Amino acid sequence: MMVPANLKVYLAPGATDLRKSINGLSALVEVVMEFDLFSGYIFGFCNRNRDLIKLLYWDRNGFALWIKRLEHERFHWPNEQATSIQVTGRQLSWLLEGLNLNQKTHAKRAFQSVG
Repeated sequence: MMVPANLKVYLAPGATDLRKSINGLSALVEVVMEFDLFSGYIFGFCNRNRDLIKLLYWDRNGFALWIKRLEHERFHWPNEQATSIQVTGRQLSWLLEGLNLNQKTHAKRAFQSVG
């Protein structure tokens, strides 16, 4: 997913029940995170196993839900005790690549081939 560096991204730290879809995640954004759903921001959620991420955002005339599931690795998802944390588009890209959110520079990762 190409994420513009200047886009505002808010993550729900810790684990979220990702059986929720657009309606359930929208309710979390409004009630728990206390954001306007139509703001144009991206809202990110991760499951307990840290192998599934859902991103929710308003796309001109409707909601879009983007999903990524890892087969053999885990996301380095933040676990702060806050209702939301803001990250940059660059940091979201790092998370989606399986990299640590708090790293100082982007380093290419060597992936092991399976099989």
